[in-house]
Amino acid sequence: MDTLISPHRRTLLQALACSAFLTACGRSRLLAGSGLVEFNGLTMGSTYRVHIVDDGIPSSVLQAARVGVESALNAVDFAMSTHRPQSELSQFNRHALDSAYPLSADMADILALSARFSELTNGAFDVTVGPVVDAWGFGGCRHRRIVGDEERRLLERTIGWRKLVVDSDARTATKADPSLRADLSGIAKGYGVDKAAQVLDMLGVRHYLIDTGGEVRTKGTNAEGKTWQVAIEQPEPGARRPRFVVPLSGMAIATSGDYRIFFEQDGRRFCHEINPATGLPIDNHLASVSVIAATGAEADALGKLIVLGLDRGYALATSQNIAAHFITRNADGSLRDVMTPAFQALGGAPYMA
Repeated sequence: MDTLISPHRRTLLQALACSAFLTACGRSRLLAGSGLVEFNGLTMGSTYRVHIVDDGIPSSVLQAARVGVESALNAVDFAMSTHRPQSELSQFNRHALDSAYPLSADMADILALSARFSELTNGAFDVTVGPVVDAWGFGGCRHRRIVGDEERRLLERTIGWRKLVVDSDARTATKADPSLRADLSGIAKGYGVDKAAQVLDMLGVRHYLIDTGGEVRTKGTNAEGKTWQVAIEQPEPGARRPRFVVPLSGMAIATSGDYRIFFEQDGRRFCHEINPATGLPIDNHLASVSVIAATGAEADALGKLIVLGLDRGYALATSQNIAAHFITRNADGSLRDVMTPAFQALGGAPYMA
C-alpha cells in the first residue's frame, strides 16, 4: 500500500458520541436533516472518519465538507509520504546537498512545527530518526531484528533534528548532513486532522469530530448536545477496549503506545517506539501516553513524551502545562494512571461499562 504511515500503526483511540462508540468504518452516510452525518475513507495507511452534527446544514455544504476533507487529507499524504517516490518529502530526502531546498507552504510549516516540538521534548520527537526505525524493522521494511551496537553507532551519524535547519520566512530547509532524511509519520496524521478541521471551519460547520485512525479533533457538541467523549484504550495487546474517557471540545488528542507493534526475541520484548538518543526501543515501563492539545499536530508530536519515561515525561509536561495522561506498568503487571494537572482539569474519568 502506497501510504504515508506504515500499515503497522493502529488506532489507539476510540471516539464516543451519542452514548455509543463510533468505531464502525462501513458505508458513508451523508443525509441532510438526519441528526448525525458520517463519512469515512482511507488516508495515510489508516482510515479516517468524520462525524458532523446536522443542525440545519444545507446538503451542498455537507457535500463540500466531504470533498474538502478528502482533498485536504490526500494533499497531506501526497506531499508528506515517504512511500511515494514523487512526494515533496521524498524529493527533499533525495536532495543530497547542503544547499537550501525550496519548500511548499505546508511543508515549511510542518517542518518548523517539528523543530519546535523536538526542542520542547528535548529531542524525544525527532523527524530524522527514520533510519533507526527502519533498521529495527518498524518502518517500510518489516524484517524485525535486534540492531547491534556497532550498527547503531553508525546510524547515529545519520540522525539529529538539529541537523535540519528550517527557514520559515524563506520557506527553505537545509541539511547539515546531506544524507539526512526526514520522516513525518509522527506528526503528519495530526497535521492532516488540522487541515481537515480548517475545511469544516471555513464551511461554517459548528459541531464535528474528525478521527484519522488515532488522532482525534473535535468542535462543539455531539448530536445529543453533549460534549464529545473520547476514550483512551486499555494498553494491552488485543484488548481493544476503553480504559479512560475524557470530554473533548475544540481540542485534539493523540496517543502513543508500546503494546501493539513489537516483537519478542530471546525472552525480551522490543517495541516500535525508538529513543532517538540511544537508537533503542523504549524500555521504561510506560505503556501509553495520551496528550490533549489545541491542534492535532501538537498532540501527535507530544505523544513522544513516552520516550522520556514517566518521571522525565511528567516533569516536562507539567512544567509546560501540557495535558498528558500516562499509563505505566507496575512490577506486578498491573497498570497505573498518572495525569498532569492540565489533564486532570479536563474532567475525565475511568471508563465504566
